[in-house]
Amino acid sequence: MKEHGYILLLGAITAFVVVLFTMPSLIKVARMKHLVDEPSEERKLHQRSVPTIGGIIIFAAVIFSYALWFPKASLIGVEDHGYDYRHLYKAMGAAYSDFKYMLAAMVLLFFIGVKDDIIGFSPVKKLVGHMIVGYILVIMADIRIGSMHGIFGVYELPASISIAFSFFVYVVLVNAFNLIDGVDGLAGGVGLIAAVAYGSWLFLAGDVALSLLAFVLAGALLGFLVFNFNPARIFMGDSGSLIIGAILSVLAMKVVDHDTTRLPEYLKQIPTPVFVMAVVAYPLVDTLRVFIHRSVRGISPFAADKNHIHHRLLALGLGHKGTTGVLYAYAIAIIALSLVTRKWHPNIGLMVLGSSAVALAMLPFVWPRRSA
Repeated sequence: MKEHGYILLLGAITAFVVVLFTMPSLIKVARMKHLVDEPSEERKLHQRSVPTIGGIIIFAAVIFSYALWFPKASLIGVEDHGYDYRHLYKAMGAAYSDFKYMLAAMVLLFFIGVKDDIIGFSPVKKLVGHMIVGYILVIMADIRIGSMHGIFGVYELPASISIAFSFFVYVVLVNAFNLIDGVDGLAGGVGLIAAVAYGSWLFLAGDVALSLLAFVLAGALLGFLVFNFNPARIFMGDSGSLIIGAILSVLAMKVVDHDTTRLPEYLKQIPTPVFVMAVVAYPLVDTLRVFIHRSVRGISPFAADKNHIHHRLLALGLGHKGTTGVLYAYAIAIIALSLVTRKWHPNIGLMVLGSSAVALAMLPFVWPRRSA
């Protein structure tokens, strides 16, 4: 366990250092080549041109650190199965399969995001790209949700429903993180919190390979936040938000059906679907709210506007730093609430978490604006 912990720490530190020392050069090049976002639209919150390709370094840091510190075979499954080599080879095969397909999916998403950041990408072509990535992850890698573990009385899912639902989870989470990337430090910070939560859970469950992926992402995002806190010197762009959403969607689906025998008792008591949803509650609730709001108004759910939760908090006078601080606290509070309700019936716990997440998200919209 100690050696596992060292690998995770080294992976996170490596990703952090890579971002910290290479981002200034990218910012300089982006400004020289005018790869910046101009404050040309009313809905944009920045007042000056800001480079938009920070996701390039996030991607590079994650790939480099994950490959460099990927655990050797002797650390994958040995503690679980001792010298039972049949189980060891099975564990190794699953870990390397995830590694291979995750790399392929991230590379494809990276190119989709970079193209969209620099010259734009048609919605149809982007959708085709997401379908290909979804096929790689859900069909080829077999990363999917196979059971709801009794939530609303649902246990094992038929293969066709499992595949369709897993595609849906991937698409929703990728788009959710793309949609919340509207305030300095918000998407990066919420992604960091989610990565640490999933990574810690997977580490305690004995899955060092997937836990490494989570902590490498966390290290890269921590380094990125050095340059993205208000006033931001660079934005992550689609090349960053797509990578974050894809990695977290994979971690979420893996946690749902993961073996929980090695978890501490207090974590075993939390139904995995409830924990997974609690970790990404903020992007899910915000995305659901804006989609409903736009649909009711008769406009496309994908149309850009200023009706996100972070827009409302800014209108209340909190500023970028205050807004991100409040939403970080929101994300952490919902995760903590999943621990508080762990002994409750899964359906009751989920309803309490869901209603609490929605109520807190709606609070800024009923709070009176500060008078000028």
